[in-house]
Amino acid sequence: MKSGVFWMSQSAFARVARVLATLATLSCASAFAQDNALENVSATSAGGATTLTLKFKAPLKGTPANFSITNPARVAIDFPGTSNALGKNVVDVGQGDLRSVNVVQAGDRSRIVLNLARPIPYSINVSGAVATVVLSEAQTASRPAESRSGASSGPAPVAARAIRDIDFRRGPDGEGRVVIELGDTQTPVDIRQQGQTVVVEMSRAALPDNLRRRLDVTDFGTPVQRITTTSSGETVRMVIEPRGNWEHSAFQTDRQLVVDVRALKEDQARAAADRSSKPAYKGERLSLNFQSVEVRSILQVIADFTNLNIITSDTVSGSITLRLKDVPWDQALDIILQTKGLDKRQNGNVILVAPKEELATKEKLDLEQRAQIADLEPLRSDVIQLNYQRAEDVRAMLAGEAASGGGGGSTRILSKRGSIASDPRTNQLFIQDVPSKLDEVRRFIARVDVAVRQVLIEARIVEADDKFGRNLGVRLGFNDARSTIYTTIPDPNNPGQTITVPTYGVGNRIGGSNVFGTISGNLQGVQDLSSQRGSGVQSGNGSLEVVGGRPSVANTNFVNLPAAGIAGVAGSPASVAISLFGSRLGRFINLELSALEAERRGKIVSSPRLLTADQVKAVIEQGTEFPYQQATSSGATSISFRKAVLKLEVTPQITPEGAIILDVEVNKDSRGELTANGPAIDTKRVKTKVLVENGGTVVIGGIYQIEERVDVAKVPFLGDLPYVGALFRNQQRVNDKTELLIFLTPKTVSERLTSAQQQ
Repeated sequence: MKSGVFWMSQSAFARVARVLATLATLSCASAFAQDNALENVSATSAGGATTLTLKFKAPLKGTPANFSITNPARVAIDFPGTSNALGKNVVDVGQGDLRSVNVVQAGDRSRIVLNLARPIPYSINVSGAVATVVLSEAQTASRPAESRSGASSGPAPVAARAIRDIDFRRGPDGEGRVVIELGDTQTPVDIRQQGQTVVVEMSRAALPDNLRRRLDVTDFGTPVQRITTTSSGETVRMVIEPRGNWEHSAFQTDRQLVVDVRALKEDQARAAADRSSKPAYKGERLSLNFQSVEVRSILQVIADFTNLNIITSDTVSGSITLRLKDVPWDQALDIILQTKGLDKRQNGNVILVAPKEELATKEKLDLEQRAQIADLEPLRSDVIQLNYQRAEDVRAMLAGEAASGGGGGSTRILSKRGSIASDPRTNQLFIQDVPSKLDEVRRFIARVDVAVRQVLIEARIVEADDKFGRNLGVRLGFNDARSTIYTTIPDPNNPGQTITVPTYGVGNRIGGSNVFGTISGNLQGVQDLSSQRGSGVQSGNGSLEVVGGRPSVANTNFVNLPAAGIAGVAGSPASVAISLFGSRLGRFINLELSALEAERRGKIVSSPRLLTADQVKAVIEQGTEFPYQQATSSGATSISFRKAVLKLEVTPQITPEGAIILDVEVNKDSRGELTANGPAIDTKRVKTKVLVENGGTVVIGGIYQIEERVDVAKVPFLGDLPYVGALFRNQQRVNDKTELLIFLTPKTVSERLTSAQQQ
């Protein structure tokens, strides 16, 4: 090394000296107070759970105080009256989600910090001089929850995991602080940034109705604007919406989960943007100032600073001049390697440094050797039982074939020497392949062979109508029969003799005049009562013989505009007829008025519902098929059927946020009017795609129809006369209102509810 020094400013050196002096003083002062020591740290991983075992010199007094934070993901555990006897402050683990363990001693206590890859539930159990920390997402569901003293208290009921309270406060530095009181210390919590929001998901938790709300916290003057809390099944989801440039952090103490959102200054925002676009360096900072020093010497300095093992290839040579001030050591290493065309490969705490071409050639040779070994490696057979998927579908995916009903192929997961067969009777797979591929297949099946969530879709189709109709009509006629008032007929009592009898009835005299009148329900009645169609006598054999017949009254009408019936109403229009005639029954004026008024109000509610799996189409229908004749090109006829049904066809898709996308089609058909080719079908159909929250109700379609119509048939000019014109016209009035609404309510069905229904 020609000229090389570690650079540190005077102020930084003074700070470090003060910290070391303080720690030394505290260690000396507490040497007599500490009666316990941490002697060993070990970790194991099995079944998706990581177990950290801490062995102490003396038994522990109860479960230690602990808390966790999510950004970065860490768990801190404090042991009072305990010193560090490990001889080091950092323990690299690399098991499951546990990366490393830091041991920090301050005063009369030691803090153990677990550095995690992501936030994960944990439990602490103390037994004598051994403390066990279990990290597992399934540990709260697979075994009883542990109390603060380490004893098992049985599974926590769902009611005990209900969110107790949600509060918002303004922090001392103007940050927005969301405080959530959990129902259980072991409630799994997932906190992530999603776009411009912070999403907090709490699994296996319930949300009371009074906390299911949206909070507007703009007036607090923090970056947080709104907080929306919803629930989907056993997952409570909170969305925090900040504005501007911000960052978030979270920590949990006991049952209290705190999420802080603080504003970033302009330089902090710029630094955050740079960090998001460049690799994140997390090493301890150092300063280097070298003039024409060999690269191997610089690598040795970094190895001494980081306590890492660095192996340098023989082909690494050359010198470099650099000055780096307060730079993370991993960034400094990358700068040196990029400058000299080098690259590194790290395995645990060992780093291999060599030219890029040399590393690429070595990796290529390694891959070729692995391929040759795979061609010669003995095959092994395995049998896998599937629970939810069809064995044939999974076999097609593993073999790279098109699944049943699929439209294309897929990537082959088995090796070129591997083979697979399925047994549909037992739903098992029989696989033969190299051991490494068998492990990969098992991991693939563990991700694919899972229970599919189900959705219950309830639809309500409401049809309401309010119809009104009124028909008014008139028949007006005149008949002059003065020339044939009497008729001579054979005398039924004296054969061979005749008698003269009056042909018409006299009716009723009106007032003191010679005008008579009669009244009946229609014109046929008045013509019979006034004998306008001719005379008739009773013959000996009981038959009625009509003599001197006159034309029908219908032939004498000069206005024939009666009221018609109303469609859909059973019944004919009511009518009243009046006839005026003279004393000699010679002239007649006949008038018939007919009218019909109808009101119809009704409501039809149809409520189809069905249960289906996520992304699986389901159809339910009910109705009637009507037959009709259909002619072929040869002239023959056949009977076909057309449907008039209530039909619901839907394909649900559950989103990661818990909402539901529905691809839905609803038909509400009914029988229409009868035609020469069979009955017509009145159709009402809605087809759409909509996003609905779980348990929410949405109106996917509606038709509101109003029909107002007035039809008038009249005699020109006469029908327009005031008052009298009503005798020369027919009027029909229609005022109909119909409304159709279609509601949809989707609900996800939890696995527990589904199994209970099946039992």
